[in-house]
Amino acid sequence: MARLGQLKIAMGTSIFIVAFVFAVFLAAIMFIIQLSFIYALIGTVLFVSLQYLIGPAIVAASTRLRYLKPGENPWLEKTVKDLADKSTIKMPKLATVPDNTPNAFVFGRTANSATLAVHEGLLRNLNENEVRGVIGHELGHIKHKDYIVMTLISALPLVAYLIARGTWQVAWFARGSSRDRDEGSMRAALFAIGALSYVVYIISLLFVMRLSRLREHYADAYSAYATGSPRSLESALTKITYGLSLSSKPPSGARAFYIGDPAQAKREIAEIVDKKEEYDLDHDGVLDEHELELAMEKEAKSTWSKMNSLFSTHPPTFRRILLLREIEEEMEKGRYTSDRIYARI
Repeated sequence: MARLGQLKIAMGTSIFIVAFVFAVFLAAIMFIIQLSFIYALIGTVLFVSLQYLIGPAIVAASTRLRYLKPGENPWLEKTVKDLADKSTIKMPKLATVPDNTPNAFVFGRTANSATLAVHEGLLRNLNENEVRGVIGHELGHIKHKDYIVMTLISALPLVAYLIARGTWQVAWFARGSSRDRDEGSMRAALFAIGALSYVVYIISLLFVMRLSRLREHYADAYSAYATGSPRSLESALTKITYGLSLSSKPPSGARAFYIGDPAQAKREIAEIVDKKEEYDLDHDGVLDEHELELAMEKEAKSTWSKMNSLFSTHPPTFRRILLLREIEEEMEKGRYTSDRIYARI
């Protein structure tokens, strides 16, 4: 599969860079407070290991998902089974989430124990071909094993953030409790650690987000190959983005694992609504699917959109759609073969 190696290299590089930055960060903290580096390293390894072990249980509990019993949803079971067989991967566990927004995600510690969860809103608001496109995308994540890597490296920015919050709070509390010179020095050290922690948090988070955006493109391309219908996922992404923009719920902390990010969807749709008259080509007061796609295309080319995407877990929706359209053109010309699945990324 051409260029899949580039995703693996990107995952390996991201792990190395984030781990290296974090190691330097821990060494700096230990130098400031004059403790052995080994204590911080052991603590971080334990934290990452704990997240890896209990992360799936936290996701299941926080989303209130319900695992499907065999035969409960025959169409969904058969669709996932057929695409999993084509992908030569073990069929994941299936679950539904009692949420009206159209979304889906996969999680787990290994590819053999993965769970594919779909929101009830996805099954209700998308047609079967569109749902099939989404399933192909999620199976792409399982095929690439990228969600496991994301689980591991996303723990490091979280550690930096927790250290930053904790040290700043302790420093501010100590500031009002004593004027002793030694405690003043300790407060200064805590403020320094807090500031350094925020810097490391931002740097490591940018690398994690970059990998997250890249993995979405690879999963989109895989869906096109697995389903043989890029148009199904194109249509699904448009409906998902619009549907997520209507949600009043706060974005989940695990939104990088979803096929669509509600926070990003709100931004994209809000920018389009502000220019509704420009994009309403038939002047009927409603943006249909075609008009919405054209609007996303124009907005995705703006400088602001390109800058904003650096801080996003997902690529702009139309850039994802554009990739799928390029793949669709290759299919129509008979040039899209198994060795060119990722050639357009």
